[in-house]
Amino acid sequence: MIPFASERKKTRQITVGSVKVGGAAPVAVQSMTNTLTQDVAATVAQIRRLEEAGCEIVRVAVPDRDAATAIGAIRRDIRIPLIADIHFDYRLALAAAEAGADGLRINPGNIGSMRKVRAVVDCARDRGLPIRIGVNAGSLEKEILEKYNGATPEGMVESALGHVKILESLSFHEIKISIKASDVGRTLAAYRLLSEKTDYPLHVGVTEAGGLYPGIVKSALGIGMLLAGGIGDTLRVSLTRDPVEEVRVGYEILRALGLRQRGPEIISCPTCGRCRIPLFDIAEQVEKALLTCPHPVKVAIMGCVVNGPGEAREADIGIAGGDGVGILFKKGEVVKKFPQEKLVAVLLEEVEKIGVTG
Repeated sequence: MIPFASERKKTRQITVGSVKVGGAAPVAVQSMTNTLTQDVAATVAQIRRLEEAGCEIVRVAVPDRDAATAIGAIRRDIRIPLIADIHFDYRLALAAAEAGADGLRINPGNIGSMRKVRAVVDCARDRGLPIRIGVNAGSLEKEILEKYNGATPEGMVESALGHVKILESLSFHEIKISIKASDVGRTLAAYRLLSEKTDYPLHVGVTEAGGLYPGIVKSALGIGMLLAGGIGDTLRVSLTRDPVEEVRVGYEILRALGLRQRGPEIISCPTCGRCRIPLFDIAEQVEKALLTCPHPVKVAIMGCVVNGPGEAREADIGIAGGDGVGILFKKGEVVKKFPQEKLVAVLLEEVEKIGVTG
């Protein structure tokens, strides 16, 4: 694949647990749990599934003291860095940091007085934790909304940089910034303007993007266009779905841009009148089976024995079938024939072999 993304903007690099963000580090894929954080077992189980899908940083909501305390037990049972999402109560940020969080997500402006902000910053500095300033169009300060007559990109950027100045005034620079809206246009305009004004690493995404289809479309456009323009150091796809789906979509966006390769790339034909196999069901079975497979192999699922291998000759491995016969092909060459009902089993077996040998 020929990458079509612009040269990535050089940003400062920070460290989130074991993950580097910014600078020359790969664009990191994040997600957020939707369990009750104080339910340690459920939260750990969900994070482990996220880890299997390739999630590199995970965030949890910390709405109360029980959630903050639970971070310690959660952190001990997971492998990836854990971010505590804090609003309003600075004491929850302190408790989450003390419990073992690897980073904090706050808006300094809603934490309270400078004394409270200083307490959070001092705690983060002492523990080597970065802080993400998270600005959303739906939660801008009243004075910003009045000044710009609404939640404009310019207002969002002013809000974000105002929060940055608060932290910088306390000599704290381990910062990353997000500046999201629920529509693609404002998200793009805000991040582009922000990128011109700062070299802090940027966490990109479209917030409240919606369910599966609208969420994927908005995220692919918003995140994809930013990354293609060289903007973005870490991302989260926001979906009203299982967060594992967010990670999957995130990697597909990076793959489509030629920025990162993780897991199989599955290509399949849209079917036509020549198709004589249940291709939709087969494709769905394969996608589910390979959801957590880390091997970067290109897999083709084709509905026509006649044209399938030729049309998918760039695939590392593929299957096609019809009239009771299934075929396995590699780089367009047929290497095996077998009963049609074994299409999925044969393909998955071969993908596993590639993973072992490759």
